[in-house]
Order: sequence, then structure tokens, then C-alpha cells
Amino acid sequence: MIELHYWPTPNGWTCSIMLEECGLPYRMVPVNIGRGEQFTPEFVALINPHHRMPAIVDTAPSGGGAPVELGEAGAILVYLADKTGRFLPAQGFARMQVLQWLMWQVGGLGPMTGQHSHFLQYASEEVPYAIARYGNELRRLYGVLDQQLGRTGGHVAGADFSIADIAALPWIRMHNAQRIDLAAYPHLGRWYGTVLARPGVQRGLALGRELRAPVLSEAAREALFGSGSGTQGLARQRRAD
Repeated sequence: MIELHYWPTPNGWTCSIMLEECGLPYRMVPVNIGRGEQFTPEFVALINPHHRMPAIVDTAPSGGGAPVELGEAGAILVYLADKTGRFLPAQGFARMQVLQWLMWQVGGLGPMTGQHSHFLQYASEEVPYAIARYGNELRRLYGVLDQQLGRTGGHVAGADFSIADIAALPWIRMHNAQRIDLAAYPHLGRWYGTVLARPGVQRGLALGRELRAPVLSEAAREALFGSGSGTQGLARQRRAD
């Protein structure tokens, strides 16, 4: 059994999708990031010292031994892929291709979407430079992914569905909130529809849907972004997911 410490956000969805796609038994443990539960001593000491969800506890790791506690969505994807032998080639260049695009999401697509979302939707004051800066970079990344999907004609890292697709999908799912029209990225639009239709993906995206608040309260904004969410609070901003 795997414990998934989770909240329904893009990083959380990557792990819920992976667990559903792999068919692994798991138990969801909610971590309400709007209440700051990712900062509690219990979570930090026992689950993830980085104050972030998702995290997993594998109570039955391969080969036996003590439970494995692991944070960071990208690392969790690799761990679960190696545990099950699915969605990540075991060796060679094919494995490196998947890991390359996983790192691309971890270092680029995810952070840029997060920053653009913050200034576009959550900042207490409008910062046009930040909106333009992160929006332009995000559109550039969409273009990179569109070109890659045009080359492969299938999935992000090649013909086969992989953890690179699982990592990217939840962030692309936010395209409407980012005011990005997928019609401008035809290969990306084709891929998005194909992957979104997978039953395992649908189940992963549905996990904890009822937990997601439509509007952030002031207490939730404080827990997610620190004291103030505009330019005055950026130095203290904490990444919550």
C-alpha cells in the first residue's frame, strides 16, 4: 500500500495519475495547503522537509525493508515507474529521452505556469511586467512542446506514453486559466485530447475534486503565498505545491 499525501493541484495530479495508470493500491491522505498543513511539524519531520506536497510513503518497497518516504513529484514518478516497470524504459537512450522531458517539465513548464498563474490570478496588485514576462516564456514553452510532439507524432518522449506525458499534462490542463488557446499549437492540442481521454488520467484528475475551493480565502492566500501576495510579499512567498 502507498500513502499519497496530496491536494488536487497540478503537482498532486501527476502522482494520482501515475498511481491510477500503474494500478497500484494507494490511500489518499489530504494535505490542505490552504490551511498550511504542509508546514506542520508532523508533515515536515515525517514526510517532506521541503514543506511541499505531494509526497508518498511506500509501506511495501520493492525488495522489502523499511517504508520509503519520498517527496517531489518528478522523483515520485521515477520511483513508481521503476517499481512497476511501466512508463519509463529501464535503460539506454530511450530512458534518457523520457528523463530529459521530465526534467524539462520540472525545471520549466511547471515553474513558469506557477509564476504566471500567481501574477495573473492571485497577486493582490497587477504587475504588468511580470504578467508579460512569465506569459511570454510560458507561450515559448508551449511552442517547444508543440514542435516536439510534431516530431514524435505520438507522445512527449516518443511513440509511447510515459512519465513525461504524465508530468506535462496537468500543467497544460491549465491553458484556459493561462489564457492560452491550444488552437495555436495543433500538435499539442492533438496530444492533449488523446492523453486526457485515458481512463487512468481521468481517475487521477478526479481524485479529491471536492476538496478544491473555487475561491481562495484570505487565510488560504496567507498559507500559500505568505504575508501579502503582491510585490511587497514576493520575498516571503512560499511554494505550497
